[in-house]
Amino acid sequence: MADEIKNVEETPENEGASETEIKEEKTAGKKRGMTVPNILTLFRIFLIPVFIICYYIFLEHDSYIFSYNGGGLTVGALVLAIIFAAASVTDFFDGKIARKYNLVTTFGKFADPLADKMLVFAAMTVFLVTNVNGLPNGPLIPVWVYVVMLIREFMVSGIRMLAAQRGEVIAAGMLGKIKTFVTMIALFICFFFGIHKSVLYIGQILIYISCILTILSGAEYLWKSRKIVFESI
Repeated sequence: MADEIKNVEETPENEGASETEIKEEKTAGKKRGMTVPNILTLFRIFLIPVFIICYYIFLEHDSYIFSYNGGGLTVGALVLAIIFAAASVTDFFDGKIARKYNLVTTFGKFADPLADKMLVFAAMTVFLVTNVNGLPNGPLIPVWVYVVMLIREFMVSGIRMLAAQRGEVIAAGMLGKIKTFVTMIALFICFFFGIHKSVLYIGQILIYISCILTILSGAEYLWKSRKIVFESI
């Protein structure tokens, strides 16, 4: 028991506390892994395979809720939009709750951004293989936009790994947060592209804006982490 207490590290947050209090604080932190924010993050991850399964189900068996002039809204598009919206909402609440109630965990720091990437690229992949009549490039999301966003995420993930090895954390910039918000709004709108051409064009414009923000936020992140990158070469 004495050896266990000696191994407890004292930090600026618990300076002045007794060894027993510090140990209890550490133990409590380890036991709070399944917090509400973590449950929301796991729920978001769970919804991703549900999203993909529903896509394949409605790919073969779908019907219009309403249709006109060769367009309209299908049951499949509505279901996928609802699943995507539910998952996106959990992204807003898990971070907000974690910060407000001091429930930030190591798992949350790792899983939350990973869940975001999984959700966004699951939806983008669906639109990548969705051909739309009247678009010059065919797919709802152009391949080059998809590749640009994918490269940015790989770059950021790589830098985060380098920072983690040094025990450092690079906070997400405001551009990155705006990029995520715009991307999710754009993807949500794209589910309703069949209703009217104006909805399709709005969705595509937002996708291009999201791509620009992706490049800018990636450059911002690279600039913030330039010291880590250069020292690792």
